[in-house]
Amino acid sequence: MNNLSRRGLMSGVAAAGAAVALAPATTAKAAAPAAGKQAPGYYRHKVGDFEVTVVTDGKVVIPLPETYVANAKKDAVNEVIAANYLPTNSATHLYTPVVINTGSKLVVIDTGLGLGTFAQSKGAAGQFHTNLAASGIDPKSVDAVVISHFHGDHINGLLDADNKLAFPNAEIMVPAAEWKQWMDDSNMSKAAGTPVEGNYKNSRRVFGAFGNKVTQYDDGKELVGGIKAIATPGHTPGHMSYLVTSGPRSMIVQSDITAGMAFLFVKNPDWQLAFDMDKALAVQSRKKIYDMAIAEKIPVQGFHFPFPGLAYVEKDGNGYRLIPATWNPTL
Repeated sequence: MNNLSRRGLMSGVAAAGAAVALAPATTAKAAAPAAGKQAPGYYRHKVGDFEVTVVTDGKVVIPLPETYVANAKKDAVNEVIAANYLPTNSATHLYTPVVINTGSKLVVIDTGLGLGTFAQSKGAAGQFHTNLAASGIDPKSVDAVVISHFHGDHINGLLDADNKLAFPNAEIMVPAAEWKQWMDDSNMSKAAGTPVEGNYKNSRRVFGAFGNKVTQYDDGKELVGGIKAIATPGHTPGHMSYLVTSGPRSMIVQSDITAGMAFLFVKNPDWQLAFDMDKALAVQSRKKIYDMAIAEKIPVQGFHFPFPGLAYVEKDGNGYRLIPATWNPTL
C-alpha cells in the first residue's frame, strides 16, 4: 500500500491544476439553442384533503390610463408600480383561474380570457386551456364551473375556439345578482353607447351558447361540499369570492377583490379601480375579505396576484401587504 503524506497530496493537486492550466482551451462545437418558450404554467397545492391546481391564463400589458385609479393621481400610481419593479406608464394584468379537486368533484373557478385572446395575443394571454391540458386535466372530466362575475377574463374560457362548450359535462354556476344585472334588457338599454355595453353583449354571447341554462346561486350557498360563496359586491353588483374548507384548513379564493394590478389596491385599499362599478362598496368588500383573512390566518388565492397567486395578507400601515406562501415541490 502506498502512503501519501499531506505534502505529497498537495503537491499532486498543484501539479494537476498546472496541467489543466497548460492544456489547450476547448470550445463547444455549437451553442445550445434558446428554448424560446415558457414552461407550462400550473402549480398544485393542498387545502386539507383538497388538491388545488392553479393555472395561469397569462399576461396583458396596456398603456396606463390617466384615470386607472379613480381617486389617485397617475404619478402616485406610477410610484407604486415602480416600487414593484414593473414598467411605469403601463398596466400589467395577470390572470389566474383555479381548479379544485375535492375528491368527489372537480371544480373550475373562473375560466380566463379565452382562446380568441390566445390567438390574438400570440399566446401571451388566454393560456388557461393550454395550461390546463398540460396539467393533465381533461375539461370533459370537470363537474362544475363556478363563475365569480361576468367580466370577459372570467367567462370567455367557458367556450372553445369554435364557440362550443369548453366544459361539456359541467354544471355552470353563476351568481344570481350577476345574471340579473347583465342579462336584463333594460339595463343593457341604459348602457347603450358606453364602454359597459360591450360587457352586456359578451355575456349574452357566452351564455347564449348554453341556451342560458345555468345554475344561479346566492351569498352563503355551498356550491359543492367545502366550497362556499361569499358575496363581495362592488367590482360588479353580484361579484363573489369563495371560502374553501377541507378539515382544519381553509383558503379564500378572492376573484376580483383587488382587480387589475392587484398590488395597487392591496397596498392602498381605499384606492378605487376605474373598472369597479360601485367603487365605495368595492372598498368595503376588499377590507372585509382581507380583515377576515388576517383574523383567521387564512391564505388567499388571488386571481390577479403574481403566479401562483397564493399568499397571506398582513396589515401594513393603512393598507395591507402580501406574504407569498412557500412554494412546495411536493404535495
